[in-house]
Amino acid sequence: MKNIKVNGIIIAENNMGDFDKMLTILTPNLGKIGCSAKGSRRPKSLLLSGTQFLCFGEYMLFKGSDHYTMNSCETIEMFYNIRTDLDKLTYASYITKIINDVTTENQNSFNTLKLFLNTLYMISETDKDLDFITSVFKLRMLKILGFAPNTRECVCCRSKENLNHFSIIDNGFKCSSCSKQDTGSINMSDPTRNAIMYIMTADPKKIFSFELSENCMKELELIANIYLNEKLEKEYKLEKLF
Repeated sequence: MKNIKVNGIIIAENNMGDFDKMLTILTPNLGKIGCSAKGSRRPKSLLLSGTQFLCFGEYMLFKGSDHYTMNSCETIEMFYNIRTDLDKLTYASYITKIINDVTTENQNSFNTLKLFLNTLYMISETDKDLDFITSVFKLRMLKILGFAPNTRECVCCRSKENLNHFSIIDNGFKCSSCSKQDTGSINMSDPTRNAIMYIMTADPKKIFSFELSENCMKELELIANIYLNEKLEKEYKLEKLF
């Protein structure tokens, strides 16, 4: 049992007793951990702001035999604009559900945490389409999880020409000829294909740095939704908070 200092983001909070909270924190090196924050709901508690949902901060924790207890915290980012906009909060909560499902304790979550923070920043600080941001997040998250689609060539014949379909079942692009045998493949335009290739290879801080037409964004959204649901074996739906 010892004291440790970690950076992390609160991905779940539950009230416990009259003034305490049980938190779930995503950290870069310890993965997803449970942590109690005693007295954090008291109006004058020094833990009050740093233990809120989606707060990213530096935390001093005491590691017990089966869970952590928070001793102190220093807030780094509150994502204030998400808290004051219901649409932004809805989408942020939606991607947090995915993050909760794909992370565990004692896991190196550095890349996942970085993607999560970058996505929250885009939701909070930009006016980019929220469905577009979510689609990019999903595809990049699948790459981190080991489900990167084959975007270099047709997954069947290895042709690099006429790659205008995305195959869910075969995990990647298919040419016009091979896609005829795959009734579940999704037709995509050249800009959508290029966007997926960019999402897979771009620097983490630049994955949102491109534009698509409305029709192409719908193609990207369709592919991202179906591919994520298939690989994670769960149907994720955007739900209203209130």
